[in-house]
Amino acid sequence: MANKTGRFHSYGFLLLFLLIAGGSSATTLAARSNGHGPARAQAQAPIRLPGYPSAWKGERTFAEIRAEVLRRAKLNIYPVTGISPADIQEAFASIHALGENQWGPAFIAIGDRYMAQANRLAKSNPTEANADYLKAWRVYSFGRWPVAWSPGRKQAYQKALEAYRAHAKFFDPPLQILRIPYAGSEIVAYLRLPKQRSGPVPVVMAISGLDGRKENFTELFSALLPYGIGVLTVDGPGTGQAPVKFGPTADRMFSRLLDYIDKQPEIDKTRIAVYGASLGAYWATKLAFTERARLKLIVAQSPGAAYFFQKKWIVDSLLPNREYVYAQVPALMHIMNGVNTLSQFESAWAADSLVTQHLIGKPSAPMLLITGAKDTQVPFADTVLLLESGTTPKYAWINSAGGHMGREVHVWSNAKIFHTILLPWLVRVLQPSDATQNRYAR
Repeated sequence: MANKTGRFHSYGFLLLFLLIAGGSSATTLAARSNGHGPARAQAQAPIRLPGYPSAWKGERTFAEIRAEVLRRAKLNIYPVTGISPADIQEAFASIHALGENQWGPAFIAIGDRYMAQANRLAKSNPTEANADYLKAWRVYSFGRWPVAWSPGRKQAYQKALEAYRAHAKFFDPPLQILRIPYAGSEIVAYLRLPKQRSGPVPVVMAISGLDGRKENFTELFSALLPYGIGVLTVDGPGTGQAPVKFGPTADRMFSRLLDYIDKQPEIDKTRIAVYGASLGAYWATKLAFTERARLKLIVAQSPGAAYFFQKKWIVDSLLPNREYVYAQVPALMHIMNGVNTLSQFESAWAADSLVTQHLIGKPSAPMLLITGAKDTQVPFADTVLLLESGTTPKYAWINSAGGHMGREVHVWSNAKIFHTILLPWLVRVLQPSDATQNRYAR
């Protein structure tokens, strides 16, 4: 490990620290069904998703997906954090195949129960009602996971939005729903500003990834409000309520959001940071180059940049990926325009490389990179490439034993990385103090 640390120092970058962590890796082993007969044969068949090729190299079977989701629910980890194992088991009792419209309705039934209970308690016990709205949102959200490609998943997503906004009515300071005209449609974003402020405040714009949504980040990043920092959250292109699909020019929607910020007197335009997670980290990284003059800091957690968009990575890592629960490549195809075959995906995906777009090596905004060296979803080589290129100092937090997002089961959860690493760093950079301003001035 000393050699690894030395390697980074030899690049001449300002590396925050390299976490040398032992313990279990993020790689998971899928459980097998012990069932018998036709039901077992159907459960073990390759998954089939409408509009996509009938079989995917290395994908989990339905039985393996069911076992893996339940395993993660028991551990309370992504992507079912906050959902009880009992609710997972109940939903899967009504799901028998992924190629049918069963997934969304199964989770909707459970979410509806929480919503009904929350509505009954809204006046008599608002605290309990709020907790039930939150449970409903989480269950509905998994009902549309990873993306809303079927009628049931689309319905689950709409219900998730309703549940979250019911939950948000309890917020203080309130949630502002922004609707900014763009590309013949609108950008829908959430804004929360600190309640106590004496002047313009800094803001973090958080961009969601492939299967997370702006609601997830509003929950998480609202922890910045007590520090006098506002939160603006938005869905990544092709996901949620984004007005455009994923593609080489989709970053313009974020530039439009920055234009909006420029016109808000309550926001300090000199202290704007952008955070992106996973696929959202790609957009944060791109903005580090294209919008560097308007941004004080970029935080990219598991950023794809170049190797991520190569055919070799698709074939060797994304198609057979087990760190992702299932259907990562089909989900990526779904968020792009006119991509219906693997060959179309490979071609369209390659155009998003920041090397192809001639951005790598150009001046950028200051960056903090967070990742795991054993990430199987986004190549660690892309983080190294970003550290090696350009002249702008970059900072990094790298979990040597961590997988995607730097996570490590029982050691580094999403919440621990946020509260231990990310939140203190954002507060340090964005809080208005002479010492902080001087230390991180560009």
